Amino acid sequence: MFQPMRTIVFKKLFVVCSILGTWGQLVIGTDVNVAGHHNHDSRDGFYIDPAFTQAAAAGLKRDLTFNGAIAGNVYAQPLYIENGPGGRAMVIAVTESNNVYALDAADGTVIWQRHVAAPVSRSSLACGDIDPLGITGTPVIDLPSRTLLFDAMTTPNGGTTKQHLLFALNVDTGTSNSGWPVDLNSTAKFGAPAKPHCSIGER
Repeated sequence: MFQPMRTIVFKKLFVVCSILGTWGQLVIGTDVNVAGHHNHDSRDGFYIDPAFTQAAAAGLKRDLTFNGAIAGNVYAQPLYIENGPGGRAMVIAVTESNNVYALDAADGTVIWQRHVAAPVSRSSLACGDIDPLGITGTPVIDLPSRTLLFDAMTTPNGGTTKQHLLFALNVDTGTSNSGWPVDLNSTAKFGAPAKPHCSIGER
């Protein structure tokens, strides 16, 4: 049932990553980072890079040699970071299987990858249509501290217990920062009673 979606999502990721990698070539010598959803604090999608002109974009071509194979369905926007390990630009991708990848933006090879926790199956949830449910929202990267932050729906016991965990990883190595993850179920509450997982999602 979900294989067609995985195929479609992978193709979209392939195109996005190929374009992001090529976009970086337009501004060699300067840092062009996409560190959050729509790369704008308002999240309105209105983001313009001065180097990305019609004239510069006219010669862009999708790099068919790029092969960023990953495991899991992708709903979050991939992010793009310059000057990763060894000076390589990185594409950060996360999946509903709770996999996190740093891919070389030039060819798609894996720089590092992490499986942070088991996702929650649809059968264990009261509502929703994502199966499994893991990392849905787009991560945020704090560039000064080189920290990748994201929320993941997790379960330690096959779905009986469901937890929203907020992770903080070193964006260059994938290692967890000290003191993380944080259990949002016990530390972040609004109103009474607490909101159920299916209504609060990853807000």
